[in-house]
Amino acid sequence: MTVHTSIQSAQKNLQSSTEKFTPEALQEAFQPIMGNVKAWGELMQQQAQVSQSLVTQTFEAFRNAKEPQAAFEVMSTFVQNLVALNSKNIKDTVALSVAQFKGNVDSLEKNLPASEAVASLANLMKDSASKIESTVESSVDEGDVVIKKARAA
Repeated sequence: MTVHTSIQSAQKNLQSSTEKFTPEALQEAFQPIMGNVKAWGELMQQQAQVSQSLVTQTFEAFRNAKEPQAAFEVMSTFVQNLVALNSKNIKDTVALSVAQFKGNVDSLEKNLPASEAVASLANLMKDSASKIESTVESSVDEGDVVIKKARAA
């Protein structure tokens, strides 16, 4: 009997909310998602263009290298640039992820009926995301230092 009552209650809620499901409301609801997808697409495109440029420059430099030492220097420079590029890509990717996470937490907090009740939890989640971002950046920077030391040795 309670299952039947629960189904009827859900059905009544859905029927009373039907007017809220308009194309405009759906478009508005999906707008943040589409913004996030667009930001990822733009980041991927930018990263791909920079990678492609790096490879093109390296092949051009190899074409101009006439002796083995010059070719070695081209390859050494390529590896150094590749490490720097990967470090930047990791940082940019984490920054975008954290920014979108924080935006989603803000949106969730804003749309909850008792947003003040979850404000401290929302702030804790955003602070944790910032700490993760900072930790990743520090780890990448430390890795860069180790690679530079190894290259100099």
